[in-house]
Amino acid sequence: MKLLTTVLCILCFTLSFSQDLELDLFASGFDRPVNLKHAGDDRLFVMEQDGIIKILNANGTTESTNFLDIESRVGSIGNEQGLLGLAFHPNYATNGYFFVYYTNNSGNTVVSRFSRIGINPEIADPNSELVILTFSQPFSNHNGGELQFGPDAYLYISSGDGGSGGDPQNNSQNLTNLLGKLLRIDVNNSTVSNPYAIPADNPFVSNASARDEIWAYGLRNAWKFSFDSGNNDLWIADVGQNAIEEINQVSHTLAGLNYGWRCYEGNNAFNLSGCPNSNTLTFPVSEYAHTGGRCSITGGYVYRGSVYPNLVGKYFFADVCTQEVGYLAFDNGVWNSTFETFSGGFVAFGEANNGELFVSTLGGNIFRLTDALLSVEDNSLNSVSIFPNPTKNILSLDCSNLAYDSSTEINIYDLQGKMVMSKFRTENPINTIDISALQNGFYILKIQTKNTTQLTKKFVIN
Repeated sequence: MKLLTTVLCILCFTLSFSQDLELDLFASGFDRPVNLKHAGDDRLFVMEQDGIIKILNANGTTESTNFLDIESRVGSIGNEQGLLGLAFHPNYATNGYFFVYYTNNSGNTVVSRFSRIGINPEIADPNSELVILTFSQPFSNHNGGELQFGPDAYLYISSGDGGSGGDPQNNSQNLTNLLGKLLRIDVNNSTVSNPYAIPADNPFVSNASARDEIWAYGLRNAWKFSFDSGNNDLWIADVGQNAIEEINQVSHTLAGLNYGWRCYEGNNAFNLSGCPNSNTLTFPVSEYAHTGGRCSITGGYVYRGSVYPNLVGKYFFADVCTQEVGYLAFDNGVWNSTFETFSGGFVAFGEANNGELFVSTLGGNIFRLTDALLSVEDNSLNSVSIFPNPTKNILSLDCSNLAYDSSTEINIYDLQGKMVMSKFRTENPINTIDISALQNGFYILKIQTKNTTQLTKKFVIN
């Protein structure tokens, strides 16, 4: 079974030499932005590793006032320490609660709840901290650190195996501690005396030899996990030791899974001492080797936006060492991998409220993922051109060869995927569009015809 899985992963691995994906610079000037999250609106919250959270607006500008500054409480001496995880409560709009994961000045893990100041959407109260959970880290590396609220409204936490190399304490297979795990807790009624509760259906609540918080185990250092906003599947990207990076994908309802570390690194045996039968383990749907400089995976999201139909259903990830962004596409019963090379050490992906995806680099840049192919075009749409580009007040379209009908739509979206203008063809072809009301920046123009054929073009207003 194990060998067959390995062969299938090798067969489904492909390297793309054509550029199907583009990264458009959206914002810059951040200091090691290691997490990107939305709070139910069109803003992104950018978490800097040293202990600061900033607000990135939909137009690419950054608020001058920090949303949260807890730098004095955050220990970030180690390369993998710091302010690492962020999740907004599903009811953030009404309760103002959000949660962070950081290593403190002693190097140990803290998961805390903070609150915004009243109904002010731009400032959080650094004195509102309610510590939810703490646990010790024996080494400075492998701290995990991702936070996500699941479709069940419970908080999920990736903890990392505690560090060093090869999990020398065998923490990931040890159910009596919280290291090398995916945790699941109920923080919906947190108080000082009762900071969290254990969901009744957590898999080990009746096991006296296991921690009740554990949802899954056998992880080395899950540097980002996410839930597919389309079908709720759980995706976990687990950083490997010396040879293999892995991607796991399961139904969000599957509890108590063992992902195999330190017994296996990906599909390869690593240290089988005291390990369970391999038939009880959950192996990755995809993996890649440390070839060509690859060394550390950054997990991302499944694209569920509306601007780039060719990207829908693909899972995006990156390798921080080779400056590659990759994606998995499900074809003919297998997940096929594609890598494309850009510039930047990609450390975090972010999903906007509308499903559009962003990725950040250690150097402080944030890019938006776009489709280089944009969409399937028929011959008439291929002949459509827009000019001038860049433009200012008027955008002209040469649609002389386009077969218009009364259902033809011309829509304009901003880079957050929000529709900012829409027009329907009536009797005369649309030759110009007045865009003087739009702010400077990048936009997407999409033409949709009656037979659902689409053309998507990018343009700039300056």
